[in-house]
Amino acid sequence: MSHDLKALSRRWFDEVWNDRRLDVVPELSHEHAVVYGLVGDGKPAKIADFIPFRERFLQTFPDFHIKVDDVIQEGDKTVVRLTATGTHEGDAMGIAPTGRRVNLSALIMTRWKDGKIIEAWNEFDAWGMMQQLTGPAAMKIK
Repeated sequence: MSHDLKALSRRWFDEVWNDRRLDVVPELSHEHAVVYGLVGDGKPAKIADFIPFRERFLQTFPDFHIKVDDVIQEGDKTVVRLTATGTHEGDAMGIAPTGRRVNLSALIMTRWKDGKIIEAWNEFDAWGMMQQLTGPAAMKIK
């Protein structure tokens, strides 16, 4: 069975993130999928770890919205370039709510199997987000 991986990639961000539909997570991901970039130690996480990660993120940025800018496919992998916005209304990495609006960019590479995510790598502009939350002076490298 052939799957439109570009459409599935867009669906993940539109439905799981923008429409806040947790019921789509098991539909679009294998139970034993591996996800990189959810925890700071660089170790892989399980797809089950994604749900609490997402919930914490949405508590921090309740109006978080993702715009998919590009989807590129090669074989069983897709790469999504996205931009996202949100207002900082909850604790983020030890930073009290600032009420500041953030804009961030990210690249997400996903490997698909049978129309479901089996492996994913998440890279986003954490430095830029932190600058927007704390101001450039707080982010100087010493």
